[in-house]
Amino acid sequence: MESKFRCILHGSFRKHFDLIKRVHNTFTEAGIEVIAPKYSEIVTSKQGFVFLESEENTDQRLVELFYLHNLQRLGSEGFSYFVNPDGFIGRTTSYELGIAQLTNVRCFFLEDIKDHPAYIHKNSIWKPEDLVSFIKKYKRLPEPKIKHNEKIIHRLWEDLMVPGSVVAVGGIIEYQPRKTTIEKEILLVKTHKWGGRYSIVGGRVRRNERLYEALLREIKEETNSLAEVGQHICTFDQLKNSGYYLEGIEHIFVDNVVKVSSKKVTLNEEAQDYIWITPKLALEKLSIEPNARRTVEAYTAKYL
Repeated sequence: MESKFRCILHGSFRKHFDLIKRVHNTFTEAGIEVIAPKYSEIVTSKQGFVFLESEENTDQRLVELFYLHNLQRLGSEGFSYFVNPDGFIGRTTSYELGIAQLTNVRCFFLEDIKDHPAYIHKNSIWKPEDLVSFIKKYKRLPEPKIKHNEKIIHRLWEDLMVPGSVVAVGGIIEYQPRKTTIEKEILLVKTHKWGGRYSIVGGRVRRNERLYEALLREIKEETNSLAEVGQHICTFDQLKNSGYYLEGIEHIFVDNVVKVSSKKVTLNEEAQDYIWITPKLALEKLSIEPNARRTVEAYTAKYL
């Protein structure tokens, strides 16, 4: 497994330290870097706060701040894992969970939370061994799965987690038949997010991720296609009449031409259908969400 996967372990070191060590071993042996806590023994406990060997005689506030500072080091494939047997998470770990969620760190749990009113989606509960198996198989972290009756709650929660600025990448995926006399076709996907309208493939850029890396990742995840990022098409702010505009958030789209050598597409759960079509015909015949329509128009004017 590539070492790009990193995690932080959270939990009650006073109550569940042996279990935390076992989870630490499981992840480390699988090639997942555990950046906190470092593997050491408990040496003392003061007022319910447990100190590890490397933290003895350190202000407990500083220990906690160092621990949370590690969240910034996780990177695009980083995650927090909460060791909470019987659903117990505790006061200090509850604080760490709040910080992790509000800074958009992906969080996974040993068991469902019972002592804290936190919102977690239904694909958050993973035994360590099962999470390792998933990462090894798919080379990525599990994506959120939202219960049908909790979509509104999830949307409200995502709104809280969104930073002041969001950068999203998108691609006009084009296929050029070998016969150059045949017009190029582009791939558009029909999505639930846009109310059944067509859009282009793309998504948010993750922490510490380059734009082209994010675009290739999104294309692989959403279409299972191998692609080559080409020319820049356009960069623009989210359109206010798009139906997905969030007031107070700077949402920037950076869109590029993407070339593929095959029209074979395998969609994930984010889209319900797709179509290969010439750009001009797409603009004439399809219902395309406003942001994607702007990109298709710019692509048509610039490269056709």
